[in-house]
Amino acid sequence: MKTDVSREKEIYRITILGSIINLLLTALKFVAGILGASAAMIADAVHSLSDLLTDFVVLLFVRISNRPADVDHNYGHGKYETLATTIIAVALVAAGGILLGEGVEKILDAWHGEPLVMPGRIALWAALVSIAAKELIYQLTVAVAKRVDSSALRANAWHHRTDALSSVATALGIGGALLFGGKWAILDPIAAVLVSLFIIVAAVKLLHEAVQELLEKSLPKEVEQEIRAIVDEDKELSRLHNLRTRRVGAIYSIEMHVRMRGDVTLEEAHAHSVLLEKRLRQRFGESTLITIHLEPIKPDKPQPAV
Repeated sequence: MKTDVSREKEIYRITILGSIINLLLTALKFVAGILGASAAMIADAVHSLSDLLTDFVVLLFVRISNRPADVDHNYGHGKYETLATTIIAVALVAAGGILLGEGVEKILDAWHGEPLVMPGRIALWAALVSIAAKELIYQLTVAVAKRVDSSALRANAWHHRTDALSSVATALGIGGALLFGGKWAILDPIAAVLVSLFIIVAAVKLLHEAVQELLEKSLPKEVEQEIRAIVDEDKELSRLHNLRTRRVGAIYSIEMHVRMRGDVTLEEAHAHSVLLEKRLRQRFGESTLITIHLEPIKPDKPQPAV
């Protein structure tokens, strides 16, 4: 598990790279959309602009989330990263909704006989460049997100992927119109509607995960099973109960009650507790928040005489 400093550096490095790409693509798409008379490309440029804004959200909130615990935040500032994920997910839902509305409006216009504008080739080339660049930065970002376990970075990676997908829709629409003629310009809004639905579904999933974390959802069952297995490694500890777990940003918080023999000294009991904390932190990270309550083993109740 990486330290907070190295983790923050990795997140900053990949996010700044993504923001540079987003800035260049936003400018390229606006120019190509205007010169190529492509409404789809201009909409795609707006989507890239939203990517750029979410990069700034990640840079701001990850810096705050890595601040150490203080008097006002005894458990640290990790939930700020979860808040960043929520903001990004909401931005994705909004972007998907806008693309969906614009696509449906264009389809209805074409259905009622209104001709759609033929885009220029420059818009197609801009879409192809965007697909390649955004898929590359998605792959790089999601790899770092998995390595440092950052929900905000995972959300931002998906924002890169959705921008690539919206460019796919743009390329299909522009390419279809250029290849088959003006009557096929409707391919653009049809593809945009399909992609926008995918964007919304992915965003709602991210939003659900972030809200669950804000509402103190327990860690996954498999993680809790790992915790129980680590406790069981110490034969002096038994009867784990009142296990409570949650995430604080990228950090796990673990509380538990375990039993020991009542005749051991306080020094021995403390040593077992420290060793258990060490094992848990080796598995889940040095910043893991751990609270262990030790109790003496209760004698078994005598069975009633038959």
